[in-house]
Amino acid sequence: MDILILNGPNLNLLGRREPGIYGTRSFDDFFPELEAAFPALTLTTFQSNHEGEILDKLHEIGFTHHGIVLNAGGYTHTSVALADAVAAIATPVVEVHLSNLAAREEFRQKSLFGRHCAGSISGFGLESYRLALQWFVNQQPKRVGFRV
Repeated sequence: MDILILNGPNLNLLGRREPGIYGTRSFDDFFPELEAAFPALTLTTFQSNHEGEILDKLHEIGFTHHGIVLNAGGYTHTSVALADAVAAIATPVVEVHLSNLAAREEFRQKSLFGRHCAGSISGFGLESYRLALQWFVNQQPKRVGFRV
């Protein structure tokens, strides 16, 4: 299965950014653990601080991959364009957040695109990504547009 892990703004600063909230490890340090834990998956990553680049990536792979793990960072709460893109693509998306959004500021408690996702995982730090990938392994969604 081809799975894209798509990270939004400021997630390139993991390990240095507000470690009390987001932890002390970078995503780049954690990614090899995910690859080792899920050898049957073909994992790729993409990170951007620019909304348009994230939209372009969703459009690019939103009809060819088996799944997308999306941590849109602050765009989760502000981007109607991302919500529209997630609704428009056929590839299943699992929304991921490192912190527990329900325990954060009120404006962070609403996801504009969560309703278009297969599910949402938050509050488990980097382990949230592992939980999302495990869902894809358990569900084994078929690549859109191909008969298997």
